[in-house]
Amino acid sequence: SGPGERALVAGVNDTGFEVDGSATLVSLFAVQVAVSPDAVAVTFEGVSLTYAEFDSRSNVVARALIARGVGVESLVGLAVRRSLDLMVGLYGVVKAGAGYVPVDVDQPADRVQYILESSGVGLVLTTSRDGFGVDGGADDVSVLCVDEISGGSFSDAAVSDGDRIGVLRPGNVAYVLFTSGSTGRPKGVSVCHGAIVNRLVWMQERYGLDARDVVVQKTPVTFDVSVWELFWPLQVGARLVVARPDGHRDPVYLAELMGVEGVSVAHFVPSMLAVFAAEEAAVGVGSLRWVFASGEALPVSTARAIQVALPGVRLVNLYGPTEAAVDVTFHEFDGAVDVSSVPIGRPVFNTRVFVLDSRLGVVPVGMVGELYLAGVQLARGYHGRAELTADRFVADPFDSVGGGRLYRTGDVVRWSAEGELEYVGRSDFQVKLRGLRIELGEIESALLAEGVVAQAVVLVRHDQLVA
Repeated sequence: SGPGERALVAGVNDTGFEVDGSATLVSLFAVQVAVSPDAVAVTFEGVSLTYAEFDSRSNVVARALIARGVGVESLVGLAVRRSLDLMVGLYGVVKAGAGYVPVDVDQPADRVQYILESSGVGLVLTTSRDGFGVDGGADDVSVLCVDEISGGSFSDAAVSDGDRIGVLRPGNVAYVLFTSGSTGRPKGVSVCHGAIVNRLVWMQERYGLDARDVVVQKTPVTFDVSVWELFWPLQVGARLVVARPDGHRDPVYLAELMGVEGVSVAHFVPSMLAVFAAEEAAVGVGSLRWVFASGEALPVSTARAIQVALPGVRLVNLYGPTEAAVDVTFHEFDGAVDVSSVPIGRPVFNTRVFVLDSRLGVVPVGMVGELYLAGVQLARGYHGRAELTADRFVADPFDSVGGGRLYRTGDVVRWSAEGELEYVGRSDFQVKLRGLRIELGEIESALLAEGVVAQAVVLVRHDQLVA
């Protein structure tokens, strides 16, 4: 690379921004509760809780967890379908100082079992309604129902470090999300409070939500996009509307919900955004002002379709792996028609991006290379998988101070002349299908494990997995 490339990379990566070094997901929410206790925080199926009510209920859950020995650096399983109880339970976990590990109660029992066992979860929060029970092999995992925790048994006062088992700091784990693994087993990505707080501070500085805004929570909590939906609005006085279980698959229901609740901010996976934009009912959602898209490449045709359906909407394409606190780059769609897919753009606060060759050399503008990430949003690594962490999180040769890390994304990209990243594809056998990140090797391993298949190859054809 020449001096032009180096200057471009240095300019794009000049992303320094001062973020409160003591802030956690818990402290940011507590500040907002004090500011707007009587404002509505969360709505689900016509039932709402104010900030004070929601704070009170999640404090009770936090204290119930602490009484069970849950503390800082503990992990708690979360097996609750979308509901007010999901929100109360999730906030209760982080207030107790622990990290939450979401599991999909509708997934096969052996996968859920593996996630709980490999994360070392000792306690799972569920509800009597969700009917989650742990099958035989995990006798050491206890189950606590959010809806059966009595307010009379525990105080609803704010939970302080004096109440917690350990002092909650930005470096402590906030959540562990499991993604597809090439060996046939999912891998858990451990993310600390400081990493996700940086992401949320950037989002608020950039897009400025206020008390008039309504955000819809429709992403499954096992998927990292859900993290900003769950926490951002309640840090800034906005209202969160929780979509019913499986509602994210139904464009008509979503359009109706958004219209009735006056939703102003929503996220879509591009393939679902295309379906939503083509839905007649979508035209009626006049309250929408920001639509965020991520999870797969955003075609220009889809971007234009949503702007035709809802001319007042501003569309932002986001990019980021689970290993880097949700999103690390952004690009607001400007209506360009001379490209096939919308750029993934430039890095967020305190984040650096590099397009490198196989020897970690910077590639020239317009040439493809692998995308590497650096900065405060990087995950701590893969939970309990030191060898995997060492393989994907490598020493940062561009860090003059030393000790920094780069994350190898496996995504192939290139720089545009304007200094924006353009997504090209993958360098391995991972795919994105309807926003879900899938290692084809995981499916191949599962097929071979059945014993009736000698060889297996899995491909994506016409939006379907074919084996």
